[in-house]
Amino acid sequence: MPAPLDPPPLQLPAPVPGAAPPVAEPPFVSRRKGRLTLEFVPGEVQSQMDLADPYRLVLAYARAMMCFVLFKPAPAHIVMVGLGGGSLAKFCHRYLPEARITVLELSADVIALRERFAVPPDSERFRVIHADAASHMRRLAGSADVLLVDGFDASGLPPTLGTASFYADCRRALRPDGLLVANIFSYDPNYGAMDRRLHHAFDGNVCQFRGIAGNNRILFALRPARTGGGGPTRAQRLVQRVGLCGALWPGLAPFNWLLAHWVVGRLRQRGVT
Repeated sequence: MPAPLDPPPLQLPAPVPGAAPPVAEPPFVSRRKGRLTLEFVPGEVQSQMDLADPYRLVLAYARAMMCFVLFKPAPAHIVMVGLGGGSLAKFCHRYLPEARITVLELSADVIALRERFAVPPDSERFRVIHADAASHMRRLAGSADVLLVDGFDASGLPPTLGTASFYADCRRALRPDGLLVANIFSYDPNYGAMDRRLHHAFDGNVCQFRGIAGNNRILFALRPARTGGGGPTRAQRLVQRVGLCGALWPGLAPFNWLLAHWVVGRLRQRGVT
């Protein structure tokens, strides 16, 4: 049996008798230079919206995460962990009109801001659920084609969204040939451990485009399908290729940021319904 991948729990100081539990700081919204910005900590941007073009993906990491369409061009069900300012949610809702979208968001304060960021209302194909993804994920077994994990708060990525058990639940939530896309900061002290857990949970079927979004490391993990004698699927071939050279083709890693722009631009050119 392999050694446990999770570190031992931190030993926190005992609570002071009678003291109130800590309260998470609510997010706040600021407007400057034609953009609406969501922050938990002043100066640390969680999400941005271009007021002149609300569906444009302003931040590089969001464009990088949309590269999932290279692996899964027509997902039927997209599950997102973290709503934030809704950039990815409303982009997918508008430019992937055949997809059903479920968003899991822990913070009621974040959900309360959805109208300010032009997040669409709940409907048959779009739903925001107030839930802790770490516990809710196991309810979604076998239901998602794409799973986007971007659930940051004021302290960064919550530890519960990087455990071996969470990644195992994510794998079970995916259909065969389903794809997990995880956004992790390169300077997160637990980055190496989370990367190893993800590789372990997905049997090494993990890749990333090198240098595509600065300090945001965007990891793509595939739950392989059993293809019998039909050979590897499109997604399997791409994971293998990108895993070898960090790009679609050898030598193109320095241009990955352009690839992300191209992917997003191509989706927008398709038009809207």
